[in-house]
Amino acid sequence: MKIVQISDTHFSPSKPHFNGNWEPIRRWIEEVKPDLVVHTGDLTIDGADQEDDIVFSMALLGELDVPVLVVPGNHDVGHMPGSHQPVNDARLERWRRLAGPDRFAKDIGNWRMIGLNSLLIGSGHMEEQAQFDWLVQTLEGRDGRRVVIFAHKPLFVDDPAEGDTGYWGARPAERQRLLDLLAAHDVALYASGHLHWTWQGEVDGTKLVWAPPTSFIIDKLERDMPGERLVGGVIHHLGDDVTSEIVAAAGMIAHVLDEVIDEVYPRNISAVPVEAAE
Repeated sequence: MKIVQISDTHFSPSKPHFNGNWEPIRRWIEEVKPDLVVHTGDLTIDGADQEDDIVFSMALLGELDVPVLVVPGNHDVGHMPGSHQPVNDARLERWRRLAGPDRFAKDIGNWRMIGLNSLLIGSGHMEEQAQFDWLVQTLEGRDGRRVVIFAHKPLFVDDPAEGDTGYWGARPAERQRLLDLLAAHDVALYASGHLHWTWQGEVDGTKLVWAPPTSFIIDKLERDMPGERLVGGVIHHLGDDVTSEIVAAAGMIAHVLDEVIDEVYPRNISAVPVEAAE
């Protein structure tokens, strides 16, 4: 079984800076012929506030001739409490109405695919605990299947024992709660996006993959992180185990956010640090 993961497309009808990468990534997906495509969030430039961004972006995904599952990113449903776009009821309702559920569970053969809304994790929103309880039940009911989890945000950036990395990763308490759950339930892979870097690693028997963006890389606006800067996608091969192949798809442009940030995510309208532009 082959699953293609794409992430961080940042589509918009009004800010078309990265829309041109859709055609080459679509062609690449057609060539790979996966059984399933999973998009791990930041589908839109500003679906958190712009309905048209979600409608436009979902229409592009609808061009694919294979099943597609999507989980939201921070630019789709909002982010941390205190940010200029915190996740809230209105943003969650907009996503669910226009894009569908913000989490999923799907069984294919001996594998269970789980998608999480990672923006609820650490949010303090009333649905945070409900999602965690659902995750526990979904893992406990896997009936011997191995598990792959897809989410927008990674569990950590540099080290599973690191402190609070704020915008980029999960907070320590919530991270450890998830890590304990993954270790207890034979989770083979936790695949995410968000960082605009691509990397593979492992923690306590669970493989970790950061998918590359299809939109842009970040140069000097943010510190270096593990892995590589490239645009493309990931092919996950699921058999007795899982292996992941990071691919720089042909014909894509590695846009640099530094060059267009004030057109795409104007910093003068936000009180949050520059890193929250992505």
